[in-house]
Amino acid sequence: MRIDFDPEQMDRRGFYKLLTSVVVPRPIAWVSTTSRDHCCDNLAPHSFFSVSCVSPPIVQFTSVGRKDSVRNVEETGEFVVNFAPEHLFEQINATATAFPRGVSEFDAVGIAREPSLRVKPPRVAASPVALECELHSTMRLGDSTVVFGRVVHAAVSAAVLDGEHPDVRQLRPLARLGKDEWGTVGEILEIKRIPLEEWPETLPD
Repeated sequence: MRIDFDPEQMDRRGFYKLLTSVVVPRPIAWVSTTSRDHCCDNLAPHSFFSVSCVSPPIVQFTSVGRKDSVRNVEETGEFVVNFAPEHLFEQINATATAFPRGVSEFDAVGIAREPSLRVKPPRVAASPVALECELHSTMRLGDSTVVFGRVVHAAVSAAVLDGEHPDVRQLRPLARLGKDEWGTVGEILEIKRIPLEEWPETLPD
């Protein structure tokens, strides 16, 4: 038996909780931005995050509501996606606090910065990967804003590399689940994609 949920008959928060409980796990974009006058650095986690394009390399994150991340990106055209690792769990959660505009989460939470190479917003010094981005475009969808950024530089800690490839066992990524739940990497499954010529069944002509 299934239970039916109609988004038209539910309040916004109720269906949001349902969606974020079943679209899981969600990777986290720990987005650093800076204000137009460069006086305040913002840092916030966004769990609606993905790759949008390979060539050119474009990533995207969604801000539900008009948060400082979106305002700063629209004013400066730059942001950094810092990788969200397991060992920074409490700091990442703390930067989701709704501090007033003008208060830097770096300073309030006690997170060390490091300068970026290609953009003005700083990187999180303890994060193993930073994707420095220039704004490609934004899209308003209802109460949310999707931000697309072209990756102009990637900085990866040598400690998480296996040759030239980041190793997920060293990265230890965090993910968001439903309610107040977070996820970490458990058992890792590996399987190769099956080439069509090796497919065991006979395909129709």
